[in-house]
Amino acid sequence: MSQVNYAAMSDQELREHFLRHREDKAALRAYLDRLGDRPRNVITTVDDPDFDSKIHAAVLQQMQAPDDNGQAEA
Repeated sequence: MSQVNYAAMSDQELREHFLRHREDKAALRAYLDRLGDRPRNVITTVDDPDFDSKIHAAVLQQMQAPDDNGQAEA
């Protein structure tokens, strides 16, 4: 098997590579490492009095964000 340069792949390319080669544990590790290295955006906490409204706003924002094809969810 040839060496695969995961670092040269975009997130989407790496994800697609792993989905096509599910036996490639190194690809899964590289993908999970990338996800783990990203900063996490905390939307709210359990004891936040505005918990429901913040979750609702975050869901709406996610639904309106364009996907990989540039399309927002209908």
